[in-house]
Amino acid sequence: MASPTSFPASGSRSKKPLGRMAGWLRQALSKKPKKMPASRESAPSDALPGCSQDDAPPPCSQDDPPPRCPQDHPPSSGLSSAALAESPALPPAQEGATSSSSGGRWSRDYDVCVCHSEEDLAAAQELVAYLENCSASLRCFLQLRDAAPGSAIVSELCRALDSSHCQVLLITPGFQRDPWCRYQMLQALSQAPGAEGRTIPLLAGLARDAYPPELRFMYFVDGRGPERGFRQVKDAVLRYLQTLR
Repeated sequence: MASPTSFPASGSRSKKPLGRMAGWLRQALSKKPKKMPASRESAPSDALPGCSQDDAPPPCSQDDPPPRCPQDHPPSSGLSSAALAESPALPPAQEGATSSSSGGRWSRDYDVCVCHSEEDLAAAQELVAYLENCSASLRCFLQLRDAAPGSAIVSELCRALDSSHCQVLLITPGFQRDPWCRYQMLQALSQAPGAEGRTIPLLAGLARDAYPPELRFMYFVDGRGPERGFRQVKDAVLRYLQTLR
């Protein structure tokens, strides 16, 4: 009878594979894991300058426009900062511009209205030329020159008084005979009965006793004086205009 074949013990057969497995595990654990390449979405270097990571915009496709930080956003008015920088600044308000254009001397169209008769047109024109050519360049209303053609005489006489600061009454014999001159004189007195210096009588070619009784409470300029009283009339108008400032 043949002898039975001898087999190695089970313990000696399992020790060799187990040892190999333990060595492989030790090698695997001892190796450092390789660093994964950072993606474009998660890379901190792609964060926009001036923005924190909490404010970073969500990932977007390449077709979308690049996001902008809050400080790059345009103002709420819809204008870009460059446009606001290039827009011209408003000029400073000029002091006293409103008061000078709407009050004082410039509140009316004329400084003086010369009331005269048709007989005294030449003398009235000389007086107007003297006042307009003086250093103050007084603005004068002369009826036959400045009245609107086709307008009613009464309307134009009243408009001349309303649009003038002062009235010069060229009192002559023709003035007293002209009913329109008398009407204009009474109209001027009724509009400003207490305005001292606004109505300026210029007596020419009449004696003192022929001075109109309606004007007895006013001093008149004597046309027989130097320069026929034109300088006194000018000084009286300028003196009244100074009270309007």
